[in-house]
Amino acid sequence: MKNCLAVFVLVLSFCSLDLYAQEIDTIPINTKDLNIKLKRSPLPSRQGPLNFEPVKIPPYIVNAKVNYWKTKTSIGINVNQAQFSDNWKGGGVNSVAVGGLLNWKAEYNKNNYSYVSEVILQYGKIKNKDQLQKKTNDRIFWDNKASFQLSKNWYFFGSINFESQFDKGFSYATVNGVETATLISKFMGPGYLTESIGFEYKPSKYFSTRFGTGTARQTFVLDEALFNDPDPTKPPKESVYGVDYGKTFRNDLAFQIVSAFDKDIFTNTNLKARYAMLIPYEDFGWNRIDHRLDIALTAKINRFMNTSLTGIALFDEDTGTNKIQASQTLALGFAFVFPR
Repeated sequence: MKNCLAVFVLVLSFCSLDLYAQEIDTIPINTKDLNIKLKRSPLPSRQGPLNFEPVKIPPYIVNAKVNYWKTKTSIGINVNQAQFSDNWKGGGVNSVAVGGLLNWKAEYNKNNYSYVSEVILQYGKIKNKDQLQKKTNDRIFWDNKASFQLSKNWYFFGSINFESQFDKGFSYATVNGVETATLISKFMGPGYLTESIGFEYKPSKYFSTRFGTGTARQTFVLDEALFNDPDPTKPPKESVYGVDYGKTFRNDLAFQIVSAFDKDIFTNTNLKARYAMLIPYEDFGWNRIDHRLDIALTAKINRFMNTSLTGIALFDEDTGTNKIQASQTLALGFAFVFPR
């Protein structure tokens, strides 16, 4: 019993010493007047000012050039096909349709100068059973514009563009159960070459409007066969697409307005529109003003497929009608864009 008591007393003593030591450790000690000598460190030390001398490092030359060009190429292919058996009672006709689109755009920007070149090529055909093959799309469009920035949103520009078609175009009629075709257009019949200078308003990257105060447009019809009347007993037409019989082109001086819009309005959905209006200075009249509106809505499905809805509205009395002409196309196909 005495031994247990002694052990208990000894434990309490150690605990008291530990608590006392911990309590002493928390009390700061003033060592100002204490004669404490520290052992000198064996590591060498340097006293006095340090002198720094500049080191010459040769410059590193980067072999890189600034590219002021930006290009984009889009290729689209659409294929539609329908096949019916001979005993199909639901009605229908065998058909196959193929369409292609190439859109190339190059843009150069340096300081206040810019240059844009855009090419649009479209062609498509459809063939129904027991019918003549017909075109669904046919267009050649090449636009070039150089501009110099005058202020934040205004530019002085000069442009030239060319427009025509690849293949012959026909009007179709059925006589005594036989379908016949009459030639109404072809390459350079008509063809349009337009030169313009003026001012451009561009408040954003996706919208711009050109005011071509000095514009000249040449309309070409290079094949006299287009002047022939479908009725061989009648004389040739006096004019085709505004070009008089016996001539190959017509020149017009005019005021032109061209507005362009190109923006992704939703995720993977792009809206592109172009409106052109041509007001001739000579023979001015509301019925002589030419209008053309092109709209394309393209939605991307995946990396290689998209769907597109395109429409064209055209008013030009020189084409032989005083009414608005319209066309619309809905397509699903493959699309390739370079660079990605």
